[in-house]
Amino acid sequence: MSPPARPRVHFVSLGCPKNLVDTEVMLGATRAGGHEIVAEASEAEVIVVNTCGFIGEAKEESVNTILEMARLKATGSCKKLIVTGCLSQRYPQDVADNMPEVDQIFGSGEVVKVAAALHLGPVAADARIDVAAEPSYLYDARTARELAGPAYSTYVKIAEGCDRPCAFCIIPKLRGPQRSRQLDDVVREVEDLVARGTREVNLVAQDLTKYGDDLPGDRPNLAGLLRAVARVPGLRWVRLHYAYPTAVTDELIDVIASEPAVVKYLDVPFQHVDDLVLKRMRRGHTARTLYELVEKLRVRVPGIVIRTTFLVGHPGETEEAFMRLEEFVRTAELDHVGAFVFSKEDGTASAELDGEVPTRVAKARKNRLMRLQRRLSRQRQKALVGRELEVLVEGVSRESEYLLAGRWAGQAPEVDGVVYLADGTARPGDFVRARVTSFADYDLAASIIGVSDPRTRVIGVKLPVLA
Repeated sequence: MSPPARPRVHFVSLGCPKNLVDTEVMLGATRAGGHEIVAEASEAEVIVVNTCGFIGEAKEESVNTILEMARLKATGSCKKLIVTGCLSQRYPQDVADNMPEVDQIFGSGEVVKVAAALHLGPVAADARIDVAAEPSYLYDARTARELAGPAYSTYVKIAEGCDRPCAFCIIPKLRGPQRSRQLDDVVREVEDLVARGTREVNLVAQDLTKYGDDLPGDRPNLAGLLRAVARVPGLRWVRLHYAYPTAVTDELIDVIASEPAVVKYLDVPFQHVDDLVLKRMRRGHTARTLYELVEKLRVRVPGIVIRTTFLVGHPGETEEAFMRLEEFVRTAELDHVGAFVFSKEDGTASAELDGEVPTRVAKARKNRLMRLQRRLSRQRQKALVGRELEVLVEGVSRESEYLLAGRWAGQAPEVDGVVYLADGTARPGDFVRARVTSFADYDLAASIIGVSDPRTRVIGVKLPVLA
């Protein structure tokens, strides 16, 4: 008797890099199970959508994507639709009741169960929803994982879940309590990735700075982990996403400053700077903490690039409170700033607060903040003209087949802009030396002047002008 046919499978990954790692774990298990993974949803017999459920916009994107994939059950080859991730963790019964096209529903902690559900046979009624009340899963270095993006740059999740009490955030309910991986296990995964061609590792967790707090015995901390990872032979860059402001220790700053492989870059979400708003957000600190942290980072890590995000329109944010936020952005001279509008999420403490800010006001404030940051960003970009930077090449530019695109250490993948490269060629994953020649709001143009990899050869190409 021949074994049952294994269907073709397509994955859709939504949301944050932490979710992407989960998708890559599912991809690894799917490949190990002998399934064919296809790049086009229209060619798949089984489609898996890994959803986000953090705020309103993310939930809307997840729902729209599920419905789009569901249409392929009528117009394409799709015979089974599976939904997993944060949206289904948060609303499993709603997904089941309102989307009859969805065949199976898994939560954020059921990552390893998805591969076993890819068969095309009938699904028992009591097996349609498989969502734990409190997620507990945490992958390790032995877990099969297939990278969804280029091998030269990838994310490594060092912990799952969160114990912070932030009033606006639903993540602890979606992902469960803090669960840290052992230090040796993280290093082992990084070593394996480097052996497979990884040059840049982005360490990620909901809160990197609580890494190790939940482990028994002689607990490791983020500084120790970062130093160990940075010393993996063959690894060129290590980057941190996301640090909590009050937990950026002197030891951690010393490691960032002293280890050559650690890029001088820190992603540290501030959320706000008005003392009353911070108190209502349950952030556990005041504006003074943030001003002092920025000053300390600038002094002890010269040239450090700081990325942050702000939450605009939280209940109780007055015009005066927002103006304090604008003043902080002006004076702190942050390199990269993102902002999102408060989303009233059931199950969070902020949803119960008075002082609600009208959505139109919150959106207007977000636009004001980003206009301000755009002007400041151009000034910082302009200051880079003439400087020599090391750039990680990512491939041919989307703007022109005659240009390359890459990132310098001050640009994280997908979120911080790119460097357009001319006067040379290189392969994705190569490092080149380039001199900045012009700038835009978030992007740079540069001329290749040397190579960091002997396999790179140099040819002449017309230089782009962005300003």
